[in-house]
Amino acid sequence: MKASVRRLFKGFVVAIVWIAGVFAVMQIVPYGRTHSSPATIKEPPWDSPRTRELAVRACFNCHSNRTRWPWYANVAPLSWVVQADVENARSVVNFSEWNRTYELALYSGQSIRTGNMPPIKYSMAHREANLTDLEARELASGLDAMLRPPGQR
Repeated sequence: MKASVRRLFKGFVVAIVWIAGVFAVMQIVPYGRTHSSPATIKEPPWDSPRTRELAVRACFNCHSNRTRWPWYANVAPLSWVVQADVENARSVVNFSEWNRTYELALYSGQSIRTGNMPPIKYSMAHREANLTDLEARELASGLDAMLRPPGQR
């Protein structure tokens, strides 16, 4: 019995050492720790200060150049996920670079109404982004008012 317990303990220690080694090697990969936050070039023509306030709270951390990088954005592999999420979000809609065209911007309000935005994994880590039902409706309506042509609102 003692030999089997010793073997089990040795296997456990070897597994922990391997996991720690893989984790340490992951830290060598520089992706995800550059944390670029370029200057704001141009913001959209907000329909109201309230829409901007709600967008800043729920959207700007990924969909603008004003990202506040959390501590775990410095630790691989989480840093890889955070960096990819921010890069993808900025490519879809970037409220800090409104001098570009964003094909999917028209659907921003709809994404809020359907609950696709903000994503659940983001809302779990960032409680300030959790909007009440009323706030979500206000933000969706405000985004529709400013982004959709009058006939499509």
